[in-house]
Amino acid sequence: MDFNKIKEAAQNYSTDMNKFLRDIVRNPGESCDERKHIETIAAKMRELNFDQVDIDPMGNVIGYMGTGDKIISFDAHIDTVGIGNIDNWKFDPYEGYENETEIGGRGVSDQCGGIVSAVYGARIMKDMDLIPEGCKVMVVGTVQEEDCDGLCWQYIINEDKIRPEFVVSTEPTDGGIYRGQRGRMEIRVDVKGVSCHGSAPERGDNAIYKMADILQDIRSLNENDAEDATEIKGLVKMLDPKYNKDYEEARFLGRGTVTVSQIFYTSPSRCAVADSCAISLDRRMTFGETWESCLDEIRALPNVKKYGDDVVVSMYNYDRPSYTGCVYPIECYFPTWAIPKDHAVTKALEEAYTGLYGDKRIGAADTLEMRQARPLTDKWTFSTNGVSIMGRNGIPCIGFGPGAEAQAHAPNEITWKQDLVTCAAVYAALPGCYCK
Repeated sequence: MDFNKIKEAAQNYSTDMNKFLRDIVRNPGESCDERKHIETIAAKMRELNFDQVDIDPMGNVIGYMGTGDKIISFDAHIDTVGIGNIDNWKFDPYEGYENETEIGGRGVSDQCGGIVSAVYGARIMKDMDLIPEGCKVMVVGTVQEEDCDGLCWQYIINEDKIRPEFVVSTEPTDGGIYRGQRGRMEIRVDVKGVSCHGSAPERGDNAIYKMADILQDIRSLNENDAEDATEIKGLVKMLDPKYNKDYEEARFLGRGTVTVSQIFYTSPSRCAVADSCAISLDRRMTFGETWESCLDEIRALPNVKKYGDDVVVSMYNYDRPSYTGCVYPIECYFPTWAIPKDHAVTKALEEAYTGLYGDKRIGAADTLEMRQARPLTDKWTFSTNGVSIMGRNGIPCIGFGPGAEAQAHAPNEITWKQDLVTCAAVYAALPGCYCK
């Protein structure tokens, strides 16, 4: 494999990649409204002579290079979040901008840049005959990730009946190789009360007061230590071998967290005692934690037990239709995952990267100090489609993608042209490194 020629080929496609990215993000593409993004990507795949291009019933676009039975897949979710307060933007989030080193626009880092590099990486493989015999390369532009990460891959695996050898997530990795992430789940706590006139609150049972007690326990769960004398042991306990046999990977990914994200109530009026109160919890999970353990942890809190049958702890479900009208219900549970550091996929991606660019992260000049302060192989802070690919289905998954985590969901989102080139080259070299 001639790494220098692969780098040269990727660089030669730089202008085309920049234009492709701007063409995608010129149209809004929020979750469940991605049709324009999908159509733009499918058209580019056909223009670049992919061997097969499909759009499945959920709306995911799937392009293939090669015809073998062993599938090596590259995943990019192509939906975005909204723009938030437009006053926080210094430029039009959809028209964007471009200068010598950067491209700006909603979705350029999170994560339409990934599909651009993957599409052109596959084109380079075909140009240079880099697809190993018996393999085909699958590039997927997936939908609804921002709404429900991994749902798209549940559909691809279970309904499209596609199960790759492994998947590269092209989510932004700041020039590094990422081999895992904390999981997450969305928990709801409902508390019942009894209403009465606000002039005599003692006649009722105020659900908001009950919830106030529970909220303090939840806060303790997030903030406490795990010493023997601590009644509500903090989530930090999962970093201790005393509580978690998977403590080493837990330390790699980081401790779990819990926070209250929403609060609701019902009351007959502003002059009455509240007769119900509910909260949503954002629960981030490390290795060794499951949806069952997280629900049981809330149910075991002292004030949850104190209020007994008046409290219900449950998990949210997701059933929003895709832009095609497809409804594919799933629990709002997104498992923790990490591919071992010595796995063949990890080693192959590290070999492809180091063969092309050496053993340190690279990038635009203004990113280098931050990037090179971190190890080449690391992990994400946020969640990805890997929660389904590897977390639910056990398919090896690893991350390498253009852009920066810190740009995700932020106003004035940017990515770097160099990253698009770097990732396209690494993607092109990877199948040969894995299959040699």
